[in-house]
Amino acid sequence: MEIKSEISNLTSNFLNKNYDIKVEEIEIQNTKKDFDGDITIVLFPFFKLISKDQISEFGKSLGESLIKSSINLINFNIVGGFLNLTVSDIYYLDFLDTIKDDLNFGKIESTNETYIVEFSSPNTNKPLHLGHIRNNLLGYSISKILEANGKKVQKVQIINDRGIHICKSMVAWKQFAKGANPESKKIKGDKFVGDYYIMFDKVHKDQMNELINSGIDKDIAAENTEIMKAAKEELMNWEKNNKETRQIWKMMNDWVYDGFDKTYDLLGVSFDKNYYESETYLLGKNIMEEGLKKNVLYKREDSSVWINLDNEGLDEKLLLRSDGTSVYMTQDLGTAVQRIADNSNVRGMIYTVGNEQDYHFKVLFKILKKLGYDWAENLFHLSYGMVDLPSGKMKSREGTVVDADDLIYDLIDTVKKTTESLDKYKSNNESLDFDEYKKIALGALKYYILKVDPKKNILFNPEESIDLSGNTGPFIQYAYVRIQSILKKVNKDILIDKNYQLNDKEKEVLKIIYEFPSVIISSYKDLSPALIANYLYELVKNYNSLYQNHHILNSKTKESTSVRILISIKVSHIIESGSNLLGIDLPNRM
Repeated sequence: MEIKSEISNLTSNFLNKNYDIKVEEIEIQNTKKDFDGDITIVLFPFFKLISKDQISEFGKSLGESLIKSSINLINFNIVGGFLNLTVSDIYYLDFLDTIKDDLNFGKIESTNETYIVEFSSPNTNKPLHLGHIRNNLLGYSISKILEANGKKVQKVQIINDRGIHICKSMVAWKQFAKGANPESKKIKGDKFVGDYYIMFDKVHKDQMNELINSGIDKDIAAENTEIMKAAKEELMNWEKNNKETRQIWKMMNDWVYDGFDKTYDLLGVSFDKNYYESETYLLGKNIMEEGLKKNVLYKREDSSVWINLDNEGLDEKLLLRSDGTSVYMTQDLGTAVQRIADNSNVRGMIYTVGNEQDYHFKVLFKILKKLGYDWAENLFHLSYGMVDLPSGKMKSREGTVVDADDLIYDLIDTVKKTTESLDKYKSNNESLDFDEYKKIALGALKYYILKVDPKKNILFNPEESIDLSGNTGPFIQYAYVRIQSILKKVNKDILIDKNYQLNDKEKEVLKIIYEFPSVIISSYKDLSPALIANYLYELVKNYNSLYQNHHILNSKTKESTSVRILISIKVSHIIESGSNLLGIDLPNRM
């Protein structure tokens, strides 16, 4: 039995037998490093259930009972309201022996439950940027974490391929490109189209200033520049299915999709299905009729459709305009229902979207619940904060956004230059290839972003992300490479002497290894890859301490060598498994 479960059961039995107390949950945690022991029972909740004269002896009595009842517990001490228990070395050695060959350690057997995970969801008027990188890394990692927890995953994105912003790029291309295309300009397709979006904004501002200088109000001027009028006309032509407009729209979108695919491949993410707003923007209208029949929705005099969520602490929300056209909420309702229809055994959906949309998803989920969809209980918004660089905030229209590709290639170049400046590199004639530099750079980027709680903002510092001595991806990767070089020298068929006495460093690493399954579960429940990332850092940091203080291969005894080799093997397995959950590839050399 898992040691914490055993302690919980024994404690429940003790309370029931000696105090006639039944409790639903016993608070058990890992003992803090400043105290002796491995596992701690928090006693404070029990003090409320027993008489005052019993409190002084309660912890001692419980500790003695647990030591007597379990062969896995060998000692205890009490600090205030905390009972600290020491687990036997034999328990951890048995545990290591059991998992030494288990490459799926920590993962849960697959079930038929499917989760749909939406991430990326870009606009087709610009390339992916640093903000998209965080979105993609979070969505992809959560997909991996769900799979590790036994779920089937459908990775999807909704591509915003229609609307006035798309038409702005189209108009600028028509007016200024003179037939140029990504191939003729030797520019990646999404970058090429994005340049025309920036160009539109520049021309629009110039024309707007001319109107303002002629005495026209700023707001009126903004809507009446020649280039803005052209964009609005282009949108009307698109909605009328004008042949020429649709041809240009498809051509430019295809350029962008080609560019997106290259970035996704570079970043190491993929999707199972794409949804396109041009195909989904009419979805949801039939849901309006259904909602009206159920009296969940209501019509105003102008025929617009609304829902009143005042009782839920929200407000009234427009779902269909008076002219019958839909809003984003209508489309999202329809798309959600469509996705469920497209998949079987769907348990729920996770939307990876920035925190500026928190309110939108509260409303969306509430409406779906009110409409009676049972799966709406399992909808989650993976909300995340913004990402900026030390140089400041980014703005798409002004062209100050850092393209994802540029950031990644710059980081690869930085890793290469940093590596080649090291004395160790200079003394070694064997250089790394591009693929190794790429793995290190992407490992640095992914880890730096994913180690932060999704809800928090990030200031991404490229130089800091590749530090080999800090809480970074390369720090984790280097430990893996080092362990692999050790393991090349040993015979993997190793036996454990169960009478071996663990030293503090060995036991600490084993205790961290032991926690890996619970970390995988917690990362799923919290929708937080940060738990995996920071777990890996603690594992590697403590393994490095073992490595630096004790010989691995040539220790004093055959028994200690065997234990340390098996610990090294298991640490490398977990680094590999945990890195995979973060979407990080491990290099063969560093």
